[in-house]
Amino acid sequence: MLDYASVKEGAQIVLSTSSDENHPPENIIDGLDETFWATTGLYPQEVIIRFKSPINISSVAISCFNVQKIALEGSEQDNSDKFVLLSEQEFDRDDHHKQNEEIRVEGNKQVHCLRLLITSGYDHFVAVYNVKVNGRG
Repeated sequence: MLDYASVKEGAQIVLSTSSDENHPPENIIDGLDETFWATTGLYPQEVIIRFKSPINISSVAISCFNVQKIALEGSEQDNSDKFVLLSEQEFDRDDHHKQNEEIRVEGNKQVHCLRLLITSGYDHFVAVYNVKVNGRG
């Protein structure tokens, strides 16, 4: 299945509320399981992924650690600050393993940008390893 949120497909990180030089937000779309984006403490934390062209999202797979609650928001425009809620999910705590979750997006909404909004975590810091977006272009 095609992953629209990958560097190979032309996706870019256009905004992040935190960045660590060793664990930058670009790591979530590099396709590597061992790299990750590390947040810096306070919530909410967000990252915006811009797709090469608008897509209809059906689901988002996320691999992370210590995330408690996340919201997915989409924007139809390339350079907009107007996002609409696509889905929200609360993750179970797992102190010893990555959280691997698939979040369904009802209605196959067309978006050009996807915002991941981490509203709470199980610790001061969370890690996001991968984000994979399924849908159709």
